[in-house]
Amino acid sequence: MSEMYDVAIIGGGPAGSTAATLLARAGRRVIVIEREKFPRFHIGESLLPFSVAAFDRLGVREKMDRMFMPKYGGEIASACGEAEVKFYFKDGFRSRRDSSYQVTRSEFDKMLLDHARENGADVREETAVKNIEPRKEQVRLEIEVANGSTSFVESRYLLDCSGRQAIVGNYFQLKKTYDHLQKFSIFSHYDKVERPEGIDGTLIRMVRGLDSWFWMIPLTPTRTSIGVVMDTATYRAMKLSPEAALQKCINEQPILLERMKNAERVAPVYSAGDYSYRNTQLYGDRWLLVGDAAGFIDPVFSSGVFMAIMSAEGAADTIDQVLHDESRRPRLFKKYARRVHKVMDTYLDFVTAWYSGKEFMEVFLNPTNTLQIAPAVNAVLAGNEGASFAIKWRMWLFYFFVRMQRFRALSPRLTLVPKRVEETVAPVSAVF
Repeated sequence: MSEMYDVAIIGGGPAGSTAATLLARAGRRVIVIEREKFPRFHIGESLLPFSVAAFDRLGVREKMDRMFMPKYGGEIASACGEAEVKFYFKDGFRSRRDSSYQVTRSEFDKMLLDHARENGADVREETAVKNIEPRKEQVRLEIEVANGSTSFVESRYLLDCSGRQAIVGNYFQLKKTYDHLQKFSIFSHYDKVERPEGIDGTLIRMVRGLDSWFWMIPLTPTRTSIGVVMDTATYRAMKLSPEAALQKCINEQPILLERMKNAERVAPVYSAGDYSYRNTQLYGDRWLLVGDAAGFIDPVFSSGVFMAIMSAEGAADTIDQVLHDESRRPRLFKKYARRVHKVMDTYLDFVTAWYSGKEFMEVFLNPTNTLQIAPAVNAVLAGNEGASFAIKWRMWLFYFFVRMQRFRALSPRLTLVPKRVEETVAPVSAVF
């Protein structure tokens, strides 16, 4: 015998827990099916200011203020050490928020999932979806718990928030990868990484090399997330384990080593590859794709959690309206998909420019307030969707300057090649 819900949500990450909280608060009967037991390790630790309004709406701001480090902006540096620029969210075009958060995802995700449970959602951890059966009036899911026993759940609507699993997208064969974004990332957590005093110590730091880039994210007063992204083919050619490859990449970057003289690795080294994709269709008669289950562009501008929260809000509001009046479903589902695609397009343009060559860095690291182009770029980095014409035309100009830089040096040229590092650099110690 099946249990019946208004909405079934596959996945308890930020997208699933956000949608569950909002729908449960609206009086809907909601079940969240999560295959893992929280807390669990996850990457994507730097949040954007445009998500803060959602945290207010969810009622988790006080919890977040207690638990997580504030983030006031970021800094991007060239690996050659010739240029770097800091940007603060308060200086973004028509900025309304001056900060966000740097989060330890195991704690952040558990907090959000527990909050959904506290608000009335039926949360089932260590439960896997084994089969999906779309029907005319509902969706039927076969689920399996840790001991191997199975049962069935039926719901009027389904939200796929399963992340990179993309359960519904794979079921309908909708998932398409980006050929120009076949990347591989390697990352871990470190203690005793040096950082500046004051708010500059909260900034995410990105170091761009010729064929790779690094992140340094302060998670707590003592802990830092550090990772490197490169082409998948480059990683395979190294023929090294993730641990050895990460250490090798760090040792080749003086600009990282200057802050890692006393660093200790306190977690395993994790890796992920070929993670950029989009589903060609984001809705069906009874389902919507949300967050990473809809698509993931790239980690470079911290858009992952932002997209998860933004799309989860939109999906929850859409489903709630449809449950009030099902005649509005075709129009509302189409409107939801159109907005999510537009935001993904905004970040796809940004990411494509980032990887297209040195020109992005040469222009970005030589900012100008002429026509407020730099504040507009800052606003997009803060999570502004770029929907307003005032943002759009300024971003068009930015991309124009990046393209022109290829043919004429509007900004100083950079090599992005690090200065020679002594081969005797000591490896970072591991204490986990």
